[in-house]
Amino acid sequence: MKKTIQLVLMMGLLTVLQAQPSVVPLYTSTAPGSESWTWKEKETNKNPLNTRIVYNVSSPTLTVYLPQPAVANGAGVIVCPGGGFHILLIDKEGTAVANELTKKGLTVFVLKYRLAQSITDDPWQEMMGKMKDMNRFRETVESVKRLALEDAFAALKYVRQHADEYKLDPNKIGIMGFSAGGALSSEVAFNYKEHTRPDFLGIIYMGLSNMNNKVLPADAPPLFIAGATDDQLVPVNSIVSLYSAWVKEKHPAELHLYSNGGHGLNGFPASSWINRFTDWLEVQWMIKKDK
Repeated sequence: MKKTIQLVLMMGLLTVLQAQPSVVPLYTSTAPGSESWTWKEKETNKNPLNTRIVYNVSSPTLTVYLPQPAVANGAGVIVCPGGGFHILLIDKEGTAVANELTKKGLTVFVLKYRLAQSITDDPWQEMMGKMKDMNRFRETVESVKRLALEDAFAALKYVRQHADEYKLDPNKIGIMGFSAGGALSSEVAFNYKEHTRPDFLGIIYMGLSNMNNKVLPADAPPLFIAGATDDQLVPVNSIVSLYSAWVKEKHPAELHLYSNGGHGLNGFPASSWINRFTDWLEVQWMIKKDK
């Protein structure tokens, strides 16, 4: 009886340990391009959403969420939280998304990419203050976006190189992002090389992105987009233009525009977008259909 109890406890401990996410540094030393950065990553709940946010990311990482073996399907996705390239909504657009997608059998890698420096302990308010001068804000965003893009490519390269370790199909590795993370994911779609091409792309209420003079690669991956017509932060035309670029070149694309939901897809039915996303992954044969 005692041995049986010990075995049950051990199995339970193994299950808990497996459920704990692991953190993987993307670079073995200082991230290229930010050698002079001296600030350290921090967290705070000081924001109108009362949610955990991360700021001052200078050492990019992937946090790995594994599905239960019984449902694992060999597909992986890199998730890029948003936050105007100044903060990361790490729970709302990272942890929560990972927890839902692992239920569908995906292995999820939440990316902490490099951000613009916050010099105060109230990064949300600091970012809002910068937005009063949108031209200057855009300049700041563009300068750090180049580094964040390198982090996204490094993430894709890492996941594909370690596909065997995570029991993944190297041809079923995608990237998705929210708001600024969506803008980052769209940059990946226009600038990848052969070894950093995502196998699918998810853009969820994309942030500010410039489509001018961009040429879509001939082998552009299948695209899923979700947004709201009443998005008060970013004009809905930005995601419609992205969708149109895929359709024009006859690449697979699916667009879901909810009449209400704002920038964040809040409230039903907009909040059910993740079900449409996993439905789409099934159609694309990236994950197995539910029985």
